[in-house]
Formats: sequence, structure tokens, C-alpha cells
Amino acid sequence: MIPLISGLSRLEEAYDGFILDLWGVIHDGVEAYPGVAEALAGLKRAGKRTIMLSNAPRRAGALVEQLTRLGIDRALYDQVLSSGEAVHLELQRRSDPVFAGLGNRLYHLGPERDRNVFEGLDYQETTLDQADFVLNTGPVELDETVADYQELLSSALARRLPMVSANPDHVVIRQGRRITCAGAIAACYSDMGGLVVERGKPDPAIYDMALALLGIVDRRRVCAVGDALHTDIRGGRMAGVDAVLVTGGIHADELGIKWGEAPDPDRLSEVIRHHGERPVAAMVKFEW
Repeated sequence: MIPLISGLSRLEEAYDGFILDLWGVIHDGVEAYPGVAEALAGLKRAGKRTIMLSNAPRRAGALVEQLTRLGIDRALYDQVLSSGEAVHLELQRRSDPVFAGLGNRLYHLGPERDRNVFEGLDYQETTLDQADFVLNTGPVELDETVADYQELLSSALARRLPMVSANPDHVVIRQGRRITCAGAIAACYSDMGGLVVERGKPDPAIYDMALALLGIVDRRRVCAVGDALHTDIRGGRMAGVDAVLVTGGIHADELGIKWGEAPDPDRLSEVIRHHGERPVAAMVKFEW
């Protein structure tokens, strides 16, 4: 049985640093969850190092601005890292063989707000028929799904264009509504036979970056906190750090609960077992 803890203060002695998911833990895409600022302040008072780690297809600075708009003061956390930032760095460095061979002409599949993933770098944005690769940051409109991009994906596949995905997530919950993400489009393209490279959770590489920013060498002293078993909890396991599941996020429907409600312990164990992961604990919401 997975222990259901009342807050991270119960783990105060076990960990020196925390890797915190954003969407589903800190906010719902529109508003910060109640009590989040107080929980972050509790971690700060206890001397814990914190990094926000998000599968967001935009750069870290944009996430800092978003958190500030949501009332989360910059002084409440230490570092921020996003999948979009990781892709930006890969595009800049070209040290990975896949990124080194991409070419300079890209087609951006995604909304205008995510352009900072490639802006300022030595790439030319162009049309699909002139592109060397597709940079996928997700659907342009919130109500679009993978089906809306089937024709585009078929055209990209016909030209054998590689795809860089800046967000491995398939869906997020935005104030109770399921929103399709870049990861779902990337998965479809891969299933069609296209070459896809992506950065973000659960890939251990982004945890290596996060741990370096945290400045904690002993991974046993670090705990990841997230709402998704297939990214946050799996990513923690693959990176060698413990993980705590927040139950009121993406798995709330599976658990038969609304935000702030405690799940039935047996149902919680069943859902966790179904996904093949084992967090060290679960909590109803992010709190100290």
C-alpha cells in the first residue's frame, strides 16, 4: 500500500532537494492551486533546494514569467528547467548526432508563443516543403487534436523529415479539460514511421540537467514530485531519485476524485500498479 502523506514536511529529514512538476502540481494551466505559495515557503524555510521541472515547449524564462503572473514569487524556488529549454540548448550546441545532422531550415508546428525555443539561433523558419526538419511544440489551438495534423504529418513523412518534439506529454488537464500536447503528435508521427527525437521527462538526460542545477550529488537525497505516473514518477525512477505522486492531477479521473479529494487507498494502489510504477508516497495536493 502506497502511504498517503499530509505534506512534504513528513519527508523533511529524508531529502535535501525537490524536483517539482508545474502543471498539475503548482498550477492548472490558468491558476496556481491554493496553498502552493505557502508550501514553497515551507520548503524554503526548511532549507531545501528546489527546481521546477516542466515538460513545457518553451524556454525557462517564459515559465518564470508565467509563475510570477500566477502569484508565485521568484524568491520561493531556486531553479527552473523545461523541455523547451533543453531542446533550445540541443539546437544551439548541436553536440548530439541527431541534432548535428538536422540542417538549418525548420518548420515550426506550434503556437506563436513557443517560438522562443528556436528564436535567436542559427535556423531559418520556412514552409514544410522547404524544411529540413519539423520542430513540434504542440497544436496551435487548444481545441485541436492529433487528427487535425494528420495531413501535415503525412506530407512530412513523404519528405522523410525528422521531427524534434519539445514536449513529451501527450495531454495535460487545463482547469478540468484535456488538452492535446506535442507528445501526442510526435507519437503519431513515430507510429507512421517518422523519425522523432524529443527532450523532457521521463528521459534521464533532463534529470541529469536538473540535478546539476540543484547542486546535489547524492541522488538518494533528492525527491521528485509530480502528478503523472508515466512521466514524473517514471522519470524519477529512471534517474535514480525517489518520487511522490500528487493524486489530484492528470490521474484524478482514474482515481474517481476531484482536486483536493483523497483517493480510495485500494483504487490508488490499483492505478499505480496498472501504470507499472511505485512512488515512495502520494499526496492529495502539493502542500508542506
